[in-house]
Formats: sequence, C-alpha cells, structure tokens
Amino acid sequence: MSNPFQTALSTLKAASEVAGLEPNVVKMLSQPKRIFEFTIPMKMDNGDLEIFTAYRVHYNDALGQTKNGIRFVPNLDLDTVKALGFWMTVKHAVSGIPAGGGKGGIRVDPKKLSEGELERLTRSYIRKLPMKGAWVDIPGADIGTSAKTQGWMLDEYEEIMGFHSPAAINDKPAELNGTVGSMEATGTGAFFVTMEAVKDLSIPKGSTVVIQGFGNVGRIAGRLLHQEGYVVIAVSDISGGIYNPQGLDVEKLEAYVDETGSIKDFPGTTVVSNEALLQLECDILMPSAVQSVITEQNAHNIKTKLIMECANGPTTPAGEAILEKRGIIIVPDVLTNSGSAIVCSFERTQGLTDTYWDIETVNSKLKERIVKAYKETTTTAKDKNTSLRNAAWVNGLTKVAKAMKARGWV
Repeated sequence: MSNPFQTALSTLKAASEVAGLEPNVVKMLSQPKRIFEFTIPMKMDNGDLEIFTAYRVHYNDALGQTKNGIRFVPNLDLDTVKALGFWMTVKHAVSGIPAGGGKGGIRVDPKKLSEGELERLTRSYIRKLPMKGAWVDIPGADIGTSAKTQGWMLDEYEEIMGFHSPAAINDKPAELNGTVGSMEATGTGAFFVTMEAVKDLSIPKGSTVVIQGFGNVGRIAGRLLHQEGYVVIAVSDISGGIYNPQGLDVEKLEAYVDETGSIKDFPGTTVVSNEALLQLECDILMPSAVQSVITEQNAHNIKTKLIMECANGPTTPAGEAILEKRGIIIVPDVLTNSGSAIVCSFERTQGLTDTYWDIETVNSKLKERIVKAYKETTTTAKDKNTSLRNAAWVNGLTKVAKAMKARGWV
C-alpha cells in the first residue's frame, strides 16, 4: 500500500479499534473538513505562460486553527496532501498543541525556477489561498520551501490585509519576528526522542546509525547523534547514498554539502543506493526523506533494532506488520518528527504576544514537550499492549474526539 492517504486511514482504523472510538468519530476523521484545489497561471521569465496546480487541506480543526506545511514538489497530489494534513492533525494532538492539521503546496520543481519566478509563485499562492490568518490557517515550510519563501508569504499576506500579523505565517526568518530554532526543530526534536528511545532499549553510545535523507531533518539529527557519540555509518540524499562502516564525520560532511550541494563523492566513502542503504545493518535507522520507503518488499531485509521515523509516513502498514513480527521497534512519525510542529506553535505564541525567546528557551521547551509526548506514548503502549504507533494515535485521536464531541460534531 503506497498511497499515503490509505496508509493514514489504515492507521486510523487500527488505532480507533484500540482506543474504542465511536463509529461517527472515525467516519468524520476519514475525510478532510475542507479541500482547496486551485490553479496559478504565471508568466515565466521567458514570456511563456505556465499553469501550476496548488492545494491546501484543512483536515480537522476541532482542537484549534489549522496550520503548517507548504510543500513545493513536482509530484505533489491531493492524496499526499490529505495524508499530510491528517498526520499533522494527530501530530498536534499527540504533542499537546491546541491546533488542527493543515497541509498544502504547489506541484512544481522549485529548482527549475529563477528566484524571481519562485517569489512570484509563492506570493500568488498566498493571494489565491481562500482562508488564512493567525486564527484560521497558518502555512509553514516543508519540502521545497524555506525561511525565504515564508518571508515572502508573510509580506504578501500583510500587504493584502493592510496590517502586520507575524503569527499568520510559520517558519519565517527571525528578522520578520519568526522564532529562532525553527528550521532545526524537526531534527532537534527527533534527537530528543531518540535519546529517550535508546535509554529504554539499552542502545549504548557508539552504536551505529543510518540516515536516509540528509536534508534539513537528517543532517541536524545526524549531527547531534554524532556529537553524542553515536556512529553515523551511512547517509543519502537525492544523488544516492554514501557508506563508511567506521563512521562519517558528520560536521565535515555538512561543510562538504554546503560547498558542493550534495553528499556525492564525499572522501573516504563508498557508494550505496538509497534502496540498499535502508537494508544496511545498523542499530538505529532514520528514514528522513519521503513517505512509503519501507514496504512489504524490503521489510524482510531491514537489519536494525530501532526505526526512528523522521519523515512523514515512511513505513507502509504491510511493511510495518513484517517489522513487528521481527521485533523491530518503530517510533512513529507523529511523535518523532513533531519538533517542527511544536516550535511552530511556539512561533505563533511569540508572534501573538510580541515576546521572543532565545534558542536555549526554545530548545528547553521543545525537549520538555516532546519528551512528555514520548513518555505518554510508551505508557499507553504498555497499558494497551499495542505498538508505539497505535499508542501515539490513540492518545492523539482521543483528544481530537473529545474536542469534536464537546463541539457537538458527533
């Protein structure tokens, strides 16, 4: 099952049975509250007209305004956006964030755009987005977007509204009243959760780590694990993977990537494909790229003790069933990669109160929130004799269900 929305619905079904949710709650959570699909016609630098397809999904807003994730990728489709919106809904609830789940983006390869084209497209997206604002729906960064694009979004929104509203857009630069630590939050949060998981599983320092995806998330988590004494033996990006069984110097690799734009040909390594990288023997495996990379086709060949899902939906239900039978522990995406969602909540709070925190405060509050969510998840898993994924979803769905019932929706 590679359709990400079907993966999300499969998890909903399994977790709702463990939680004992009412059928009407499950029925309502099986589809988004709102779906926006629209086109953005744009004249390119060479004078040609291109028409881009754009999306935004408000999956559920029982707990509060929807927010986060704008993705600019060439293969974006509605089912992916729906799944991401659902995962964000659960992620917010798991982490105790008073917000609903929103996700969106444009079907485009941003690498093929000039900076001027990217800015015009980004501003057009915000102009055409039907519902937005600090109390309604707050776009954040995701794959293909950045602090720069979020700054353009904020400026366009404020031009439309005629007043300043820093809380209306997440992941913007600190100079525009964003929060420090925003772009590092997912990787930092994943590190905090990993440190709790390795304690529970008695995985010592010096153990090996494989990271699929050396982007914003993978490189931060890898750097922090490397500094903590864990041995990162392989990483990959869009160009493929690199491997050294003795370990990589992650900080030198980061400098190399900053200089060359890729991990390709990093000295002292051998080439490994993204597919083969997932099957390397290691103690901790961190899929940190895209969804549906661990499936029934390769789950039998995964050789690790612990999978930390730094990407959204990297494991399909069929793949997970195989891994569970083999005793491999999975700490799910809605917990592991919730750091960005948590810090985005902090960003909104800071913007609304005009009070801004330093990086030590942000990371301290992030650690407190995400570790609490991890411990609540492990407690539920033990109490209900279920997987960590089901446990996280049970905790999140129960909060959403109570809010829906209090509102009279079900």
